Amino acid sequence: MTGSGSRTAGGSPAIPRSLAGSALPSRAQLALARASLGELERALVRGATPELDALIGWEFRGINATPPGVPPIARLAGVQKFVKGMFRAEDGRAQGYNCPVVQNALDGRWQPRPVGGEPRRFGFFRIAPVDPTARDNRYLHALLLDYGKGGNPAWDPSRSLRDYLVQVEPGNPDLLLGKAYVAAGPARVAIGFFVLERWRERRSAPAP
Repeated sequence: MTGSGSRTAGGSPAIPRSLAGSALPSRAQLALARASLGELERALVRGATPELDALIGWEFRGINATPPGVPPIARLAGVQKFVKGMFRAEDGRAQGYNCPVVQNALDGRWQPRPVGGEPRRFGFFRIAPVDPTARDNRYLHALLLDYGKGGNPAWDPSRSLRDYLVQVEPGNPDLLLGKAYVAAGPARVAIGFFVLERWRERRSAPAP
């Protein structure tokens, strides 16, 4: 497995190969998606900062976590499984998007929707290290996914989302843990955790 800090001879981040191309989640991703709130919070606090360049050009299988004792809101809403992609915009900034997927069994294959067509991309966000002087600075070792800077329409409710993202294990750049917040004016309300696992390369740079 390629470490998060590994680079090729040319200086660019080495491409991890452990999970790339698999449409099925690993046992590690499934276990984390079913962990308790306390376990998820501890994993987030102990996590490492992801190498941003190693995320660009990839799509990740996503699962909204359902900890024991917590109502399965994401599953009931039909959004427990999803895809997140990362790309470099024309201005050089790191950006990302979401794609809906078929809500089959949690351990089933990821199938972007519409099936057989170009996946629908929505919920765009900007990716950057957390700024300790900014309002969204709860986890300084994380990357911040800021939907308010993703170019989403003014009426899009996703603009209020702020996600913190960490690498679960220092030696594994393929498994990531996120914590989502909703921005309501100056207030920030935590709404849940999600788990990402590297899936497939996507070098295109879509626009909102």
